[in-house]
Amino acid sequence: MNPVLVEALRGGTPESGHRGAVAVLDAGGAVVAAIGDIDRPIFPRSAVKLLQAIPLVESGAAEQLGLDDEELAVACASHNGEPAHTAVVARMLGKAGLDASALECGTHWPYLDVVSRAIAAAGREPDALNNNCSGKHAGFLCLACRLGATSGGADLRRYAKGYVGATHPVMREVTAALQAATGFDLERAPRGTDGCSIPTFAIPLRHLAHAFARMGTGVGLGAGAARAARRLRAAVARRPFMAAGSARFDTRVMERLGERVYCKVGAEGVFCAAFPELGLGVAIKIDDGNNARAAEVAMAATIEAFVALDDGDASFMRGLSDVLLRNWNSIEVGALRATSEMRDALRR
Repeated sequence: MNPVLVEALRGGTPESGHRGAVAVLDAGGAVVAAIGDIDRPIFPRSAVKLLQAIPLVESGAAEQLGLDDEELAVACASHNGEPAHTAVVARMLGKAGLDASALECGTHWPYLDVVSRAIAAAGREPDALNNNCSGKHAGFLCLACRLGATSGGADLRRYAKGYVGATHPVMREVTAALQAATGFDLERAPRGTDGCSIPTFAIPLRHLAHAFARMGTGVGLGAGAARAARRLRAAVARRPFMAAGSARFDTRVMERLGERVYCKVGAEGVFCAAFPELGLGVAIKIDDGNNARAAEVAMAATIEAFVALDDGDASFMRGLSDVLLRNWNSIEVGALRATSEMRDALRR
């Protein structure tokens, strides 16, 4: 059984706990820190969007279409569906000669409540641009534009239709990039369908952390993939709002720490990161699937353990790894924090 990584306290007494596992590896594949079972395959979901965007850049599609930092950052994003996000996704699609009707990610209300309320107040419904994965899917469509042109496809919309399917040329490229980065045989991996309808594969934390170490250093990647990883990380570092949005952990941390940390949350309690200056990759899974309450705290504690922080940065990160809990009257009632066992294991 995995250890408790994050605990909730009421007063000073533990009230509940979240078990999980953490892997920290270097680009050579050596384990720097391991907590819990890092060899059990788990579905990383949206945590691997950076890896899935590699073909967009490596293929030449991003350069051909003149994609800028905002557009590349949103291609790696699970965004809030705020107007700034939807405008960039629409702009990106326009460069490929498409619009929101080409997206196959589905539609949901924006993550940010104030945006959902504004849409409802205007008497409107959300569209596919508001989907948190719309940027990633716009990237897939831009890749389809490139692949369709090189294969002689005259009608891009027809060529791109069904791009979420496992056998479509776009998804074959994306899957190949994921396998190359992780070094895990996806042909034999458990497979499912993600919330945005693309294939998702169960991959051990060991391989995911190794992949993110590679993404941060380029070591173990082909030359084209290494260049693509640098370009994508730089775009996110320059435009971190596009990676998530208002009040989101990923955006707040990358705004504060810049290129020292690339981090990306996934559904069901998964979090991955690269610490490029240190040559390290991180993969976290919270067993009960809790994101904001547990995965974020575990990632914050991991950043604290490895990344050099000045006093201001350290105070900022401690506010994310040791969170005061208040009730509806703003009375302090407890805390949410990384356990001493987790912190001790990371220090070793």
